[in-house]
Amino acid sequence: MMRVNKVSLIAALALVMTWALWIAGCATNCQPVKTACKANIEWQIAPEAEVTEFNCEMGKYNKEPALIITTVVKNITDKPLRYRLNVFLLDMDKAAGSLIPAKGKPPVLEPGKTMKVNLPFAKTSNLSKKILVVIKTIEI
Repeated sequence: MMRVNKVSLIAALALVMTWALWIAGCATNCQPVKTACKANIEWQIAPEAEVTEFNCEMGKYNKEPALIITTVVKNITDKPLRYRLNVFLLDMDKAAGSLIPAKGKPPVLEPGKTMKVNLPFAKTSNLSKKILVVIKTIEI
């Protein structure tokens, strides 16, 4: 009877460790190379994209104070793709988004290429403390 309990315990521990390593691997692979933003950032990045730079700074948009989010996205696949970028300021209940690329014929980001996108959050007078960044691929 005691043998079955030890086997069950070892199997459960192995399962928990595998899950923890999987989560840790996603968390490290989804981080951008360079960020100057001091916020707590949650990343939900499609496996076909890589964020190479992410910044947040105060600026002006239409003569109003604004938080400006700058994101550089790279196509890491071998085929041209289009992406949808969404940024949510979770502590301010604000969101903004953009297509990457916004226009073109066809509107795609070629393999290995990067594109810089600026998202202004108008009438925002301070930096966000909690940000969610979502990048998804879009079928053309």
